[in-house]
Amino acid sequence: MVQYKVTVFTCDRLNSTILNNVFIKLVGTDGESDRMWLMGLKGASSFVRGAVSKFKVSCSTSLGNLLLIELDKQSLPLFPEDAWFCAKVEVKSPEGDIYSFPIYRWITDSKVHRFRDGKGLGNCVVMSWDAYAEKIPHSMKAENPFSLPYEVQFSFTKTTEFLYTASTGLTELKLKGLDNCKKKWDNIDSINRVFCCKKTEISEYVQEHWKEDAFFGYQFLNGVNPILIQCCAALPSNFPVTDDMVFPRGQCSLRDEIKKGNIFLCDYKHLEGVKTNTINGKKQYLMAPLVLLHKAPDDKLMPIAIQLKQTPSDDNPIFLPTDSEYDWLIAKTFVRSADFNHHQLNAHLLRTHLLAEVFAVSLLRNVPMVHPLYKLLKPHTRYTLQINFLARRLLISDTGAFTQFAGSGGEGMFTILQRSVCSLTYSSLCMPDDIAERGLEDVPNFFYRDDGLKVWDIIHRFVQGMLGYYYKSDHEVQEDSELQKWILDIFEHGFLSQAETGGDLPHAAVNSGQYDYGGWMPNTPISLQLPPPTTKGTTSEATMLATFPDVNVTAQGMATMWLLSKQSSDFVPLGQYPEDHFTEEIPRKILKDFQMELEDLSFVIKARNKRLEVPYTYMDPAEVENSVAI
Repeated sequence: MVQYKVTVFTCDRLNSTILNNVFIKLVGTDGESDRMWLMGLKGASSFVRGAVSKFKVSCSTSLGNLLLIELDKQSLPLFPEDAWFCAKVEVKSPEGDIYSFPIYRWITDSKVHRFRDGKGLGNCVVMSWDAYAEKIPHSMKAENPFSLPYEVQFSFTKTTEFLYTASTGLTELKLKGLDNCKKKWDNIDSINRVFCCKKTEISEYVQEHWKEDAFFGYQFLNGVNPILIQCCAALPSNFPVTDDMVFPRGQCSLRDEIKKGNIFLCDYKHLEGVKTNTINGKKQYLMAPLVLLHKAPDDKLMPIAIQLKQTPSDDNPIFLPTDSEYDWLIAKTFVRSADFNHHQLNAHLLRTHLLAEVFAVSLLRNVPMVHPLYKLLKPHTRYTLQINFLARRLLISDTGAFTQFAGSGGEGMFTILQRSVCSLTYSSLCMPDDIAERGLEDVPNFFYRDDGLKVWDIIHRFVQGMLGYYYKSDHEVQEDSELQKWILDIFEHGFLSQAETGGDLPHAAVNSGQYDYGGWMPNTPISLQLPPPTTKGTTSEATMLATFPDVNVTAQGMATMWLLSKQSSDFVPLGQYPEDHFTEEIPRKILKDFQMELEDLSFVIKARNKRLEVPYTYMDPAEVENSVAI
């Protein structure tokens, strides 16, 4: 007789304890064991939360190299069937070899489940695709959050905190009662009184500086939508700006400043002609502006011209900093409202949430859990599927907050999403290529770029090291059928089989600052309810207030951005692998080096931020969540 020493690790996770009987079978190259009841000295406490329990399995002869284990659990008479979250099983053979079988999933039934050794192949999660709307990335098919596989659902902590924040956001922000007030704002002080109840360090700064041109320009670089601005190589033909408009004292010329790389453009052409919402019975207005900015001698990025519609005409004036205070301010306000809609649908929803879901679903469908790609990517899928299900139900459904209260809510938001999908390119989704293509390599005070490229390089070296360990040639990659299926699914269901697409974008950069920059409504109106002025000199503070969204729309927008910006207490930072999938020595060392590099960068970013008037924290590895989880 020979003995195998079996160690079972139950996850330290709420509700992972079971009182059921657990059985195991070992399968090797030279045979298999009998199905054995795992009964040890701990008795009924062998599989409680966080338990590490040891057992012995006897066989008549050696089973050779172990290939897989079979696990099943059976409930006791009169007892209900429990759900068990097993972390892993380790088996030491009579020859002294140690085999690790990663589990990291809920076992909820009494069926036999097979798990392969961490170095071998394994099974995939059964999951189907669904098309939520035409011409946008597909999603997983699920009737409700509880129909998702257990291993991708929210933890109890995450569920409780999310539901609490969603249900109490208006109360927490002391906006209760305002959510039904359909009146216009009568003065800025009234907005101040609402806003004062919940502030962040940056949102307070925004409240004080939102009218300033320098801060308006700063947000294109370091706000929540840093993916639109580009260096201007030539003025668009539909934006007839002249030297006399922007440099009235003749201090320089557009031609010379363009050559020097000092002129920048933001073009919201994807918003042109979009059908706008009707809120509180009133038509809303969403422009498709063109914005010209100039890098001043002090390195500040200053707006110098704004055209609110794409087609030049007499009733579409080009607004300038030399115009009256409110002419210029309302032009910037229409830009900020356009930026909110572009950011939420393109930079945020499409390029992070929807694409992350495609990568996650394809991974679960096609790649077994012991595959190196699964081990590498699984932590980056945590909560993504459930948060996206909730986004479709609570934000962009017919009764969702975005549909009801955003300027592009309803039909318009799908138009913007579809146009954004058509503009996706591989290079626009890869940060180094994107920065280079937009000509932003040398723009000063561009912290999204500075921090993001450093994080990108660290991740690139880590992934390169990991894949280089498992794949020794391009041919091996091409012959890996699971990997190829994963890629094909992404191409078909994420990019809808369009050529020239693919990639990723840091979610934290476009998500975490939503309340920071949007909590003070005048800086980021989610909708506007008067059309822009068609002639200059007609705008006043009263016009501005009448253009702002109604009180209830402001309250709902603030509450939604508060929910989407709030970090969960079970937050997992970038680079952490709580589930111990990697069993080999070299991958473990590569992972440790990766984590140390991220810690060093976090230290550098924190030191830099102490010197900044407005700290940029969104790409600090310690603040970046490991997955799209909110």
